[in-house]
Amino acid sequence: MYTQTLKLFVAAMLAIFISGCGVFTGQESAGQYVDDATITTRVKTRFIEDEKVGAMRLSVETMQGTVQLSGFATSSAERQRAGEIARAVPGVRGVRNDIVVRPASN
Repeated sequence: MYTQTLKLFVAAMLAIFISGCGVFTGQESAGQYVDDATITTRVKTRFIEDEKVGAMRLSVETMQGTVQLSGFATSSAERQRAGEIARAVPGVRGVRNDIVVRPASN
């Protein structure tokens, strides 16, 4: 249990750190930026918790409540599941699912 909690905490901190450089003057207010960073963290955390989604292959960015997903999924079901997870996060106004399906190679 401790290991799972630690993994979630590290993932959340990483998501906040990575998304920390994306705000320019005029794009978002400070409050909106914090809300967007929280949404991004929640989406990434839920990806990590879900066994059907490869969280390390997917990127999440949030701007004014709209989540943009990118990266590579191994199936259309994984791509769809990632979109469903993002839509279920509180505060999400919309999801742009730009995940590309690329089947795993052997």
